[in-house]
Amino acid sequence: MLSKKSQYALRALSYLVEKQEEGPVLISEISEKKKIPLKFLENILLELKKAEILDSKKGKGGGYFFNVNPRDITLARIIRLVNGPIAMLPCVSLNFYENCMNCNEKHCSLHDVLIEVRDATLSILEKKTLIELKD
Repeated sequence: MLSKKSQYALRALSYLVEKQEEGPVLISEISEKKKIPLKFLENILLELKKAEILDSKKGKGGGYFFNVNPRDITLARIIRLVNGPIAMLPCVSLNFYENCMNCNEKHCSLHDVLIEVRDATLSILEKKTLIELKD
């Protein structure tokens, strides 16, 4: 299941996509229009700024804006950045791999099925970009 944090991040970014031609957007506007708690949104946007996806400008006419073209940012990248692994089990994760306790990957039918699930999910999330979230 997609975490609340990931949902909020994608909602905020979709709003920034809609408003990108208008310049920087105030965090309070994003919070109000997308119904995201302000404190939670502040942390998410700072994380996206640290990852150099967003930048911000202070003062009059300030706010958040894209540092990278949204056409070049995949949904998979945002979810991994904000949420961590996309895979449902750590033993099938491409970027956050860990052995599962008490499991033999060579003889685990669940492992094999969830690799298929991961691959199907990634085939979509790695092709879709933020620009496609525009309402």
